[in-house]
Parts: sequence; C-alpha cells; structure tokens
Amino acid sequence: MKSFRISVIAILLASLLAGCSFADTDKTGWPDQLRFMAGPPGGNWFALGTALSEMWTGAGLPQTTSSSGGGVSNILNAHARRGDLGFSVTSLLGAALKGEADFKGRVVNNAVIMANLYTQYTYFIMRKDFAVKNGIKSVEDIIAKKLPMRFATLKPGTSSEFVVKALFEKGYGFDYKKTFQDWGGSVEYASYDGGADLLADNHLDCFAFSIGKIASTVMNIESQVDVVLLPVGQDALDKLSDAYGTVTLTIEPGIYKSVPEGAEPVRVVGDYTCIVIRKDLPESLVYELNKAIWEHKDALVAAVRDMAELEPSIALPDKVPAHEGSVKFWGELKK
Repeated sequence: MKSFRISVIAILLASLLAGCSFADTDKTGWPDQLRFMAGPPGGNWFALGTALSEMWTGAGLPQTTSSSGGGVSNILNAHARRGDLGFSVTSLLGAALKGEADFKGRVVNNAVIMANLYTQYTYFIMRKDFAVKNGIKSVEDIIAKKLPMRFATLKPGTSSEFVVKALFEKGYGFDYKKTFQDWGGSVEYASYDGGADLLADNHLDCFAFSIGKIASTVMNIESQVDVVLLPVGQDALDKLSDAYGTVTLTIEPGIYKSVPEGAEPVRVVGDYTCIVIRKDLPESLVYELNKAIWEHKDALVAAVRDMAELEPSIALPDKVPAHEGSVKFWGELKK
C-alpha cells in the first residue's frame, strides 16, 4: 500500500507540471467531471483506476472520480452513460457489439475502445501426470480423445470464463460445460488461488484462466506440482479472433518452469486489458486523455507494472472500433 501511495504522488507531481500543455485545446462539449469505472477493490484494475483518475485530474483535465466496476458492467454503463470510461477486455467489447455471449439481447452502440493497455494470456494448465497418462499435448488432443477430466475456470461473468467459453463455442463449436460433462468429466468454478490449490491437491486435472504475461499464479502452481501448459490450435485461435477480436500470443520459453529454455513457444488466446469509453465524448477530450497516459507512463508503471507493455503498436485494436480521438493520437505516434 505504501508503494502505491508513493506512485500516486509521483503521478500527481508529474501531472501538475504538465497541466498547461493543452491550454489552447478546443474544449467544446467537455464535461465538468468524468466517471471512471475500475475493478473490484484490492485488484490491479482498482489500483490503476485510482492512479489514472488522480493523474487526469492533476493534469487539468476534467475532475475524474474512480469507482469499482467489472468488465461486463463497465461496457454496459459506458453505453448507457451511467459512467464515462472504464476497464474491460477487448474481446468482451467485441461480443457486446454483436449482442452475443454475456450481452445477448442487448444493444451496445455507444461504447468503443479508448486504448489497449497490456496483454492478457489465457492459460490451460494440466497436471503433467494426467497429460502423460492420456497422451495430451494440446487442447486439440483433449477434444480428439473426448477426454473425461476434472476441469475448472473462474466464475461466470469474469473475463476468464468468457474467453474459455468463447474459445470452445467459436473455435470448436460446442458448449464446454455440457460437453465436458457428457464426456464423463466435471466442471467447476474457482478463484485463482482456489483453482491452484485444487490442481496441486489432485482434485483437478486442468485449470484455465486469463492473466498477465508473467503470472505469479502460474509460478505458484508450478512450485506445488508438475504441470504442462497446453497450446491452442491456430484454426481455433483464428475463429475466435474473427468473432471477437482476440489475438494469438505465445508463452515464450524461459518464463515458466513448464516451458523451459529450448522448448517450443506455447500458442494461446491473447487479449488486452483496455479502457472502454463513451463514443459520444468529444474527440479533443479523448485525444488529451490518451496523451496524458502516454506522457505519464513511467509513473503509471510504478502503480501497476503491467503498464510497461503500453506502446503505440498495441494501443489500437485491429478488429474492434476505437474512439476517433484515440485513432488520432495513437496514429500520430505511429507515423
């Protein structure tokens, strides 16, 4: 907590120094206040939401308040103007714009991407003894063998469960919960720590979830039990990408014990923690919000280290719409 307070102070000091950098900007239509929707208290989204709000306010942009939120609700609230901007993952907005998955029957047309901030990786972690016994080297092997297994992911409504559900629906054409049970297996929902313990105690065979590039949760599992990280086939990855705008990422050798130096990289579903914003906010305001993030990136990294991944090359998604102010700012940096 102390390091987080220090990082916020650093952000504020840097912001105050830059407060007059857009004095001549056209502020027509700018609201007096912005409502930022973050994540549950105690998590990275909540901490980063506080840091961003303090930074924008200190920089002379509209006073920004930060509140708790969630990936699905933040999209719906931005669309309905119950909030102005907040965290989600890019694939969730892709589903929202199509009225699918958690957004079935809902119309979302006033929420767009402000910026992709950093990557999310979806890990399929299987006990090594179970994988060796059943000859499993990929997610495709599970499907080809119709393997009965004890499977877990995070609870419905989380970005992890959404991505797992979407991968099996769009990539392989089935409902994972019903199908795994039909094959004689089981499906349950757990927290990161709870699933890790169940896997280590041999109460699970496979645990799938989304998290950052270098994840202490994965390292914790590896410290307790030998596991393998299962790759996903490119055909399924491409189908999910076409549906919701995900990307293919690879777990490179040397990060984890289960993918040592010299091993093949592991292909997985890639996504981004992003900021979703109201489409009807002025272009000039959204331009300056993005500019402030970029100018104070180092201070934001001090609050949440994953922000080190932010670069112009990832800020704009390929298959999900971004705000015109974001397209202008990040496009200028890429020239």
